[in-house]
Amino acid sequence: MTSPPGRTAPEGRRPDRRRLRDGLLAALVPLVACLTALVGLTAWTKAGAAGSPARIEVGVGLVFLPYADKERTAAFFTIANTGGADDQLVSVTSPVLEEVMLSRHERVGEGADAMRMVTSLDIPAGGRLTMKPDSVDVMATVKVRWKEGDAVPFVLHFRRSGPVDAVGFVVRPGS
Repeated sequence: MTSPPGRTAPEGRRPDRRRLRDGLLAALVPLVACLTALVGLTAWTKAGAAGSPARIEVGVGLVFLPYADKERTAAFFTIANTGGADDQLVSVTSPVLEEVMLSRHERVGEGADAMRMVTSLDIPAGGRLTMKPDSVDVMATVKVRWKEGDAVPFVLHFRRSGPVDAVGFVVRPGS
């Protein structure tokens, strides 16, 4: 077999344009997949879905002493989230309370407030939630009579962090 004039016979076969294009496409697919994964992970991290988990710390709480033979009371806690992910308080339980629920106080007009039960309270990453009589609290029905200074056990249940034990001390409202 002879070569055309001006060309020498190659030792092996030279890649043609089609083979070169196919090789580049084969290398480009893993590169695009890696870049897509990197962009997705960056967005996930910036959205707060990555990083350290929520770390919940619950301070000592206050529980209002029921007055005038009432069976209802309110408890207040300060909850700090020192972690890198948001969390939610989803419920509160206590062996000495009945009908424990989360509530939010809202202004509905001039001099009028309303209380609304809520299913959860947000605790942002690096933030805190401070319960107060005019914002959010834990509403409950008392099983036994208390006196000022009594300790009341609570378990605060968080969506991501799970249950956290806490204690609240009975105080007179307004003190």
